[in-house]
Amino acid sequence: MGHLPALVTDLALILILAGVVSLLFKKLKQPLVLGYIVAGFLAGKGMPYMPSVEDTGSVETWAQIGVVFLMFTLGLEFSLKKILRQGVKPVITACLVMLCMMAVGNRVGRLFGWSEMDRLFLGGMLAMSSTTIIFKAFGDLGLMKKKFASKVLSVLVLEDILGILLMVVLSGVAVSQKLEGTELVSSLFVLGFILILWFVVGMFVIPTFLRFTKRLMNAETLLIFSVACCFFFVVYADSVGYSTALGAFMMGSIFAETVEAERIERLVAPVKDLFGAIFFVSVGMLVDPAVLVEYWLPILVITVSILLGQALFGTGSFLLTGHSLKMSVQCGFSLAQVGEFAFIIAGMGIAMGVTSKFLYPVIVAVSIITTFITPYMIRAAQALNLPALTLNIPTLKRDGTALSAWQRLLAAIAVQTSVYSVLSIAIIVLSLSTLLMFTRATFGHWPGNAVCGVLTLVAVSPFLRAIVMRKNHSEEMKTVARLGRNNKRLLRFLLVARFLLATFFIYYIFDYLSPFRYYWHWLAAALLMLLICCDRRVKKVSRRLESIFRRNLSAREEAPVSSEAEMQAFSQLLNADDYEHEAPVKLQHIKVRPDHPFCGKPLRESRLREDYGCQVVGLEQTAGSFIIPEADYVLLSGDVLWLVGGKESLVKLIIE
Repeated sequence: MGHLPALVTDLALILILAGVVSLLFKKLKQPLVLGYIVAGFLAGKGMPYMPSVEDTGSVETWAQIGVVFLMFTLGLEFSLKKILRQGVKPVITACLVMLCMMAVGNRVGRLFGWSEMDRLFLGGMLAMSSTTIIFKAFGDLGLMKKKFASKVLSVLVLEDILGILLMVVLSGVAVSQKLEGTELVSSLFVLGFILILWFVVGMFVIPTFLRFTKRLMNAETLLIFSVACCFFFVVYADSVGYSTALGAFMMGSIFAETVEAERIERLVAPVKDLFGAIFFVSVGMLVDPAVLVEYWLPILVITVSILLGQALFGTGSFLLTGHSLKMSVQCGFSLAQVGEFAFIIAGMGIAMGVTSKFLYPVIVAVSIITTFITPYMIRAAQALNLPALTLNIPTLKRDGTALSAWQRLLAAIAVQTSVYSVLSIAIIVLSLSTLLMFTRATFGHWPGNAVCGVLTLVAVSPFLRAIVMRKNHSEEMKTVARLGRNNKRLLRFLLVARFLLATFFIYYIFDYLSPFRYYWHWLAAALLMLLICCDRRVKKVSRRLESIFRRNLSAREEAPVSSEAEMQAFSQLLNADDYEHEAPVKLQHIKVRPDHPFCGKPLRESRLREDYGCQVVGLEQTAGSFIIPEADYVLLSGDVLWLVGGKESLVKLIIE
């Protein structure tokens, strides 16, 4: 027999232990995450009575892939539009909770004399609660339909998103070894620029590509395509100096706005479960019993700090954002634990060599203890008999017509100007850094500059026109204009400011490529900007691009979805054995497989009626929508056909 690589035997050991221990924890009604950590502890070097993993480097690589899939699926569950609809309350609450818990972590680290980096990373680990553990606890306790549970889950989603940004900040601080205000603001500005660029370009390209290749995308190709896009973003994020988790999350959030989101989530789930299990097992492998014995006091203090900190600051944060005292206590007590993000942040600190090695097993021990305590904290909050008091926090009134119209108008202009400016900057930078070298090598220096300048201006002109002209004829603009002269003057000032901003981009191109003096560049830029604003072709292209983007962004919401009542009625009809009489025909559903002779063919060519004696009465698409298919509809693998036919015909079709 040939000698197996150490990775194969290690995976066999890891998966066998994970399977056995997870079954035990399932029986005990405990989160599977804890089972995987215990399995890792049993497979690690710290357990002398069990066989241990040999090739730890390869297992760590697989664990990093697990982080990628965890972040990708987290992005698939994220919806920017849903977050915006919730308003600012969950955002303020999440920020307050995270800032307070970061301060708690920093204070605990200072108490034990730990280094500045250890304290900073410890604060990041304590800042976020575990979505998985809390979701599981709510389900076990039958609290998922409670109002406070939805509030908690909204904050948890925002904590996960802010956690991605926190990881970027921590990695930047780890590289520079210092935390300065100007550098932090600059890093966040660059990060915001890149996130907007990624999201806008991704939302324009990915859904459009999926729409044109829909007939070719079966389950296999869609899985490969989505994972390929995920890892492309991971590699790109790493190449520009950001964490791989950020790239995976961003790709997931782009797919989350497509009609294929649910289908991709189902396809990726088994892969995520496998690699996620390996990641949590690798977490348990780093637990050293000797370290736990040595650092028992910090573990105890951190655990108590989390319980008291979330009970106090979590409750206070919900209370300050207008929730009642009873609901605030229920929400605050529910957040009293740390979870997956703490492991990722701890691993990042160790991988970058900026944190002490004892911090990882300490935070794992704290996570295990707080996870077991979580259900008791939730029950304790439910048992408290508190009055439904609410703080009367003064808020900005939006009753005035002028204030409301101005708010809507400024918000829309700010968003659109930011997005189009980011796209313009990206095109200009890409053109002057890449295209310019090619045109100079082909046409010579000054002719190459001219060719590059013309191509750049053509590419950027639809976005520059949108900066100046968008919202100029909107209802908000007309409402504000009718409110008096002062408002009209402010609108003119706003238009001039947007015109100057767009003109500056053209001026920069001229100034970079042209040998003339700067005032000629400003004059030429202003005249060209006027021509762009008046050009109907540029207007048509600009509106077309925005229309495609808006269509892609709203495609998931506008997709037809089958009603719950329809699906329940179909389910009842399927149970033919429950009928008191034998019906001449029955209703049945089948899932189209690649080996079916009608897969990939239009419905009119499927021969379902001729060969099987069945009539198609409905179709459930892989995206989750229910339709009455037309004759030209192409049957795809994964589609669910609802058929009416005789019992023998249906049996024949199902068997085949």
